[in-house]
Amino acid sequence: MTTVLTRATTLTRGTVIALFISGMAISYFVAAISRGDGEIVPLGIFALGLVVFGMLVIPTSWVVEGRRKAINRTMTGLVFSAFGFALVPLVSLVWTVVTLGLARFDGEFFGSSMRNVVGEGGGALHAIIGTVEITLIAALISIPIGLLTSVYLVEYGRGRFSKWVTTMVDVMTGIPSIVAGLFAFALFSVFFGPGVRMGFAGAVALSVLMIPVVVRSSEEMLRLVPNELREASLALGVPKWLTILRVVIPTAIGGLVTGIMIAIARVIGETAPLLIVAGFTQSMNYNPFSERMMTLPVFVYNSYSSQGTDAQAYIDRAWAGALTLIVIVMVLNLGARIVARVFRPAGNH
Repeated sequence: MTTVLTRATTLTRGTVIALFISGMAISYFVAAISRGDGEIVPLGIFALGLVVFGMLVIPTSWVVEGRRKAINRTMTGLVFSAFGFALVPLVSLVWTVVTLGLARFDGEFFGSSMRNVVGEGGGALHAIIGTVEITLIAALISIPIGLLTSVYLVEYGRGRFSKWVTTMVDVMTGIPSIVAGLFAFALFSVFFGPGVRMGFAGAVALSVLMIPVVVRSSEEMLRLVPNELREASLALGVPKWLTILRVVIPTAIGGLVTGIMIAIARVIGETAPLLIVAGFTQSMNYNPFSERMMTLPVFVYNSYSSQGTDAQAYIDRAWAGALTLIVIVMVLNLGARIVARVFRPAGNH
C-alpha cells in the first residue's frame, strides 16, 4: 500500500502583508486617476483598499491553500472588513472635529465668555460651566432613582407592578428629547409662570432621558451577578438589604459605572430640551436656579446657526465647542474606569 504524503500549504504572513500593501497601492492609484488634481480622502482610500485586498487574498488563498481555508479566510475577512468599515465614520468624525476644533482650542476659549464679543475672540467658559452644572444635577437626580429602580426590579420585583414599571421604562427609553424638554417646561411653568428659563429645569429634562438608560443598563448588570453569591450571604444570616449593598452591588460595580457613563454620554450632547427650558445667554451664570444658562451643545448650535459678520470665527468656535464635548466625555469615561477598578472586588481584578 502506497501512502501519499501531501504537504500542508498556507499563506505566509509576508504574503498577506504584500497583498494588503498591493490592495492599498491599487486603491491609491485608482483614487488618484479618478480624482485628477482634486483632494484625495485617506479614509476613502483605506476603505477601497480593504475591498481590493479581499479581492486579491481570496483567489490567492483558494489556489495555495484550497477551498476550505479560502472560505475560512473569506468569512474572517468579512468580519474584519465589517469592523473596518464601522471604524471609518468614527475615525472620520474624530479626525474632522480634532483638525477643525484645534483652531480655537486655546486659553481664551476656555477662559472667557461671549459677553460683548462680536466677531473674533471670545470663548465658551459660560457654556462649559453650564454643561458641567446641568449634567451633574441631572446625574444626581437620575443615578439614585435609576439604581434603586433596577434593584427593585431584580431583587424584589414580582407581580403586575414590576411588569408595569418595566413597561414604563421601555416607553421612556424611546421618548424624543424634545418631549422631555416640553415636559420640563410645562412642569416649571406651573410653579414659576410661563417663559421660565433656568439651568435646573434643563437638568430635570435631561434626567427624564437619563433615568431609563440607567435603569436598563443597571438591571442587566445586576442580573449577571450569580445567585450563589446571594444565597451564600443569606445563608450566613446577612439581611437581604445588606447582601445587596455589600455583595451584589460591589460585584456589579464595573458594569454599573459603565452604564451610568453611557447614560451621561447620552444626555450631555442634547440640544433640543436645553433650548426650550435652559435657553441661551452670552454671559456667565453660575446659579442653575436663576435665569438662563448656556450649555455646550446650545453654544455649538448657536455659533453655527447665528453667524455674525465674521462667519469663520463663529464656525471655529462651534468646532472647538464640539471638540470640548468629546474631551469631556472621554475624561468622564476614563474617570469611571478608574473608579470601577478601585472599587471592584479583589477577586475580579
